[in-house]
Amino acid sequence: MTEPAEIEARIPPHVAPRVRSVRFADGVATLVADVSGLDRDAAAALQQEIESAVGAHPAVTEVRVALMADKVNRRIVVVGSGKGGVGKSTLTANLAVALAQAGRKVGVVDADIYGPSQPMLLDAANAKPTARGQQLVPVESPHGVRLLSMGQLVAPGKAIAWRGPMTGGALGQLMDAEWGDVELLLVDLPPGTGDVQLTILQKFKPAGAIVVSTPQDLALIDATRALDLFRQAQVPIIGLVENMAGYVCPHCGEISDPFGEGGVEAAARALGEPFLGRIPLSLAVRIASDAGQPPAAADGAPGEAFIAIAARLGAWLDGARD
Repeated sequence: MTEPAEIEARIPPHVAPRVRSVRFADGVATLVADVSGLDRDAAAALQQEIESAVGAHPAVTEVRVALMADKVNRRIVVVGSGKGGVGKSTLTANLAVALAQAGRKVGVVDADIYGPSQPMLLDAANAKPTARGQQLVPVESPHGVRLLSMGQLVAPGKAIAWRGPMTGGALGQLMDAEWGDVELLLVDLPPGTGDVQLTILQKFKPAGAIVVSTPQDLALIDATRALDLFRQAQVPIIGLVENMAGYVCPHCGEISDPFGEGGVEAAARALGEPFLGRIPLSLAVRIASDAGQPPAAADGAPGEAFIAIAARLGAWLDGARD
């Protein structure tokens, strides 16, 4: 009489740790395999390998493999601003890179449908997502961050002239993609408080929001509107970031503040929200970003502010989880 142990002995050693149970009765071998952390192709390959190995036993007439996986506790953090041109996309890309380098599994959704910039920032402009069934499969950027953006799906320079319903459908495709074991999804929101923001907040329930602003009063007025939107949607505010906070002259070292200084920190204090830090206005950041080399990916002063803010975001995520 064939025992389950004989069937189990047929399983290759590199596969055996994923097999949770083995049963055998009336010629039918039933196995449960854990495919946590594997994408669909890898899970299918594992199943096929088990079926081939076990099916080779002379007493086995049928192999049934049940695949199980722990559900990934994926959280969504949105990065928003009340207006454009404040460095929101650059911050998102660098936070993602810094968190990935710290060991987190991070994905980025470029939700700025009409003005996508993440493919350039993350050096993935020439990479095209594939499709598996009805789902998009994100691109893996060279910096260890998975990415989906309309910038990868349309021809360079082509205008996306869509009305709201089409935009919402495209956004759903990006958000509901096959993200695999990604545990944190950073969403680079478009500026303002319109349809895309409402769709993300209402349908996908972010765990928290970061608001970016430059120090001047005009940008702060718009940032306050973004904060109000997140509050209305009951999305926790992780904190505010002050970008373009000061410029260090590369020739004389003198610091100037073309956009002012300290305005966002003062606003955060007045609004009772956390202040996550400030990022200087830097030529080095601009050059690196245009080249698809986020400063957070390299050692050096340009990336330090991003890495520090990413650490505060990581601490918030760990605290929120606890």
